[in-house]
Amino acid sequence: MIIPLFLMNRGCPHRCMYCNERLTAGNHPARVTEAAFAETVRTHLRSAPRKPGPVQIAFYGGTFTGMEREEQRRLLSMAEPFLREGAVDGIRISTRPDGIDKEALDLFRTTGVKTVEIGAQSLHEGVLIESHRGHTETDTVRALTLLKENGFKTGIHLMAGLPGDNPDRFAETIRKTIALRPDMVRIHPTLVLRDTPLAQAFYQGMYKPLTLPEATDLCKNALKALTSAGIPVIRLGLQTTRELEEPGAVVAGPFHQAFRSIVEAALFLELATSLLLSAEQGNGVTSSGSAKTDRLTARFTVSPSDLSSFCGAGRGNIAFLQERFSSEEIRITSHPTVSRGTVILTHGNQQLQADGAGRITRLQG
Repeated sequence: MIIPLFLMNRGCPHRCMYCNERLTAGNHPARVTEAAFAETVRTHLRSAPRKPGPVQIAFYGGTFTGMEREEQRRLLSMAEPFLREGAVDGIRISTRPDGIDKEALDLFRTTGVKTVEIGAQSLHEGVLIESHRGHTETDTVRALTLLKENGFKTGIHLMAGLPGDNPDRFAETIRKTIALRPDMVRIHPTLVLRDTPLAQAFYQGMYKPLTLPEATDLCKNALKALTSAGIPVIRLGLQTTRELEEPGAVVAGPFHQAFRSIVEAALFLELATSLLLSAEQGNGVTSSGSAKTDRLTARFTVSPSDLSSFCGAGRGNIAFLQERFSSEEIRITSHPTVSRGTVILTHGNQQLQADGAGRITRLQG
């Protein structure tokens, strides 16, 4: 359970090309007061659905370690009563890769900070330069190394489709991220937001945003790779705010309120297609789809939590599979014993399983 507090660009050394935090974080006060802090925490503890795992107060937005040290201490001290009484288990902060040093780590260690998320956005030098990030890949490697050596849980924020980015460069960023072994990753596609330098570049024809299908494909491949490496992707797409949904807030780019659902639906369709192709080969079906045996039922089983994503919007995945594999009768069911992200196909005397990384295992037949 995360209780978010937003700092609204505080501590940021400069403005990145794509940033309009009034839209992405919402219109929060410039300064977090003790009264507002306590009320926010109490409200979440009273009303938010309780999830398994620790409860953390999170400082998002801005660059936490870029603020004056006394301001950092002031904010962290507000959490002390909740930590002392056991209402929360720790603090989570987000900052830039070049904002981590020994002094910051010493402060975190004594104030209850357990998790530090790093806004790397890319691990390609050219992309970082063109996006005006003001830090290097080396800064990210150094920050993650220091944090892990000092016992902190780590997260990395990444963006697809930044200026200068392309599929190969984004795939390189994912490979380098996996090598760093963070505890979690957040990914969202770059949006062109109003009142940003990126919007100016877009209007001048100097920046072309990703389409929604392009962003979906990039993030689907990233999700597979990170899942295969055992690194959870805790968010795909920007958290929607009221301000972000205002007319004209998003000038261009692959904005969708249910972006993660779209990505997961694309991944499930890929898994289902791979399973059916493997099963048909085992049952003597030609590459053209002409069956050598009687018509078979392809029965897919997923976790109840994945049923909607497997079917896709408007059951589009089911329709695609039925058309692509016209010799099959496609059935879908759910069962609570199936792990999330896993698909089981029963096909004739065969049973195959695919996981979220795309690995196929033959269970029987």
